[in-house]
Amino acid sequence: MSGQPDSTVFFRLQNVGKAFAGNRVLDDVNLDIRRGEVLALLGANGAGKSTLVKVLAGSHPHDAGRLCIDGQAVRFTSPQDARRHGIVAVHQQVEQGVVPGLSVAENLLLDELCGASGALLFRPRAALQRAAKIAAGLDLQLPLEAPIEALGIAERQLVILSRALALRPRLLILDEPTASLSTQEAERLFALIDRLRERGVAILYISHRLSDLQRVADRALVLRDGRLVGEFAAPLDLAAAVESMLGAALGEVELQPPARGESVLSLRDWQLEAQSAAFDLDLYEGEVVALTGLLGAGKSEIAEVLFGLRKHHAGSIRLDGRDWLPRTPREAISAGVFFAAEDRARNSRVPGFSVRASMTLPFLRSFTRFGFIDRDAERAKVAEQIEALGIKGPAIKGESMESALELLSGGNQQKVILARWLLGRGRVLILDEPFQGVDVRARRDIGQRIRASATGRATLVICSDPDEALEIADRILVVRDGAVVAELPRQNLQRSEIVAHLTPTIPSRQETARVQKGAVRV
Repeated sequence: MSGQPDSTVFFRLQNVGKAFAGNRVLDDVNLDIRRGEVLALLGANGAGKSTLVKVLAGSHPHDAGRLCIDGQAVRFTSPQDARRHGIVAVHQQVEQGVVPGLSVAENLLLDELCGASGALLFRPRAALQRAAKIAAGLDLQLPLEAPIEALGIAERQLVILSRALALRPRLLILDEPTASLSTQEAERLFALIDRLRERGVAILYISHRLSDLQRVADRALVLRDGRLVGEFAAPLDLAAAVESMLGAALGEVELQPPARGESVLSLRDWQLEAQSAAFDLDLYEGEVVALTGLLGAGKSEIAEVLFGLRKHHAGSIRLDGRDWLPRTPREAISAGVFFAAEDRARNSRVPGFSVRASMTLPFLRSFTRFGFIDRDAERAKVAEQIEALGIKGPAIKGESMESALELLSGGNQQKVILARWLLGRGRVLILDEPFQGVDVRARRDIGQRIRASATGRATLVICSDPDEALEIADRILVVRDGAVVAELPRQNLQRSEIVAHLTPTIPSRQETARVQKGAVRV
């Protein structure tokens, strides 16, 4: 308990517990959330953070202890009930926060439309004006009349955030709010959080990005195995917090420069769009390269061209010295170019598929003999990847790998998607935001596996967070307006140098891109 006068405490949990099928997920949780405070909640994947959020937001009833608002005991029966008390949550799963088939404007106004008179009083022109006002609250430029499916995952995340803020919450719960955002969008969110704090709004902030917590948190609590095990005041001792979170210290990893081989993938005089600058690019065997940039810079779009999902405007691509341009993902996979998309829920996961089926999906032919799948060979390969990546969860016990992928934590789902593409003999592996929503240990496991398996291929990792790029890459390429504008060698590189290249400025002495014949050469 905080020991502060009750008048400073908006929400209090006393001995709160929650169990599912006899498995206690939350155990004797006590915490205070104060007005005008940003309280960070840390914990590894599976620690119970999402369950705690759902209890606070009315999605799950607690089965032990009590909740108090302004000193009065409450028991929520639904998320709508929690909202009536001023509790608004923005959950990590973006797909759960938007409604397919509705426009961007309609998704922004979803809470109003679901009200008792919302549908009856719906006027399209007034709705667009209201949605535009909500979007302006976060300084967002959104295609309001477009279907929500037309937006990328980061833009959908901003739609959900805008809708939550329009409800004028007393307690705002943010679960991995910057997981899909670049540095610039995250800073915009942090500035908004500062304003909410000044207005007395209580904020519970959950993030695996430790730099976020240093920026916004007044206090941090650590959850492990469903119990609170540590409390830290600002400025946060992140090393101690991580040790409390994991139950052990997480040592430093020194990146070893690769034995760089021949060029695997080459782009020459390449333009993504007609208005984009042309650039050259080489990816080398054995090297891990990070691609970073702001939201809408063109990072994912460049990857989609290489995987046959879209066309580019001009320029050539050579794969292993031969002219090459995939027309479909099937052609890309056949050539050994693999791509794990950013939006795992929409593009990388088949609902109901098991861990085994999810992992081997693109390569079933390699396990097929005379029209029959060799299940023993398939399971053996899956078991190898489970062991190599340390994949854990209710589906991974002994030889069992048949439970649905979605039963695993977010970090372990990411590991399964990575393992999928490591099953094949690829020449180029492209990973779009592979660390999204995973804890520090899972991020370390994934990064080490990416680097350990980099021999024999070129690896391109797309990271919106400069810190993630620094952790994984031998070279960092900055994308702006659909073009690579700078190349930054990893050795002795500082985060501030990456950030300096993200927006147009007068070229600094660290600028490494060279303009030749109208093209940026990197």
